[in-house]
Amino acid sequence: MKKIGLLSDTHNFLDEAVFNYFDSCDEIWHAGDFGSIKIVDTLAAFKPFRGVYGNIDGKDVQLVCPEHLRFDCEEVDVWMTHIGGYPGRYAPRIKPEIVANPPKLFICGHSHILKVQYDPKLQLLHLNPGAAGKQGWHQVRTLMRFDINCGRIENLEVIELAGR
Repeated sequence: MKKIGLLSDTHNFLDEAVFNYFDSCDEIWHAGDFGSIKIVDTLAAFKPFRGVYGNIDGKDVQLVCPEHLRFDCEEVDVWMTHIGGYPGRYAPRIKPEIVANPPKLFICGHSHILKVQYDPKLQLLHLNPGAAGKQGWHQVRTLMRFDINCGRIENLEVIELAGR
């Protein structure tokens, strides 16, 4: 079993509360729009880390974080990208691959809209942790925590940090 801390859209702001909420996590995943390489480095120094770059991230972040990250975690096929859309409205660049080869867990950021949605057509769980940073139109900064255990996604928690 692995406990995952998931965040996105920090936009160069990393709330100190993230470290408390993710202290019990085995890995931290970031779905893009870090805002600076400093955020990547800080998270990677704290826990084992996976991340994808977002549309605001510069070459420094792009050198260490890919646009798409597909991997297995505890028997779950995971695909993480920043701009992915959501069930019924996948991004045009994503749609052919996700339809042809859907993961079990699809994670994206970008919209700043916290979303947990099952796609019955593709039989995948879509997660967007919302935005953990202060920039954007969202009103509350959010994170997620969940467990991946023998092919199952369990104990999903939504964490509200504070207003932006």
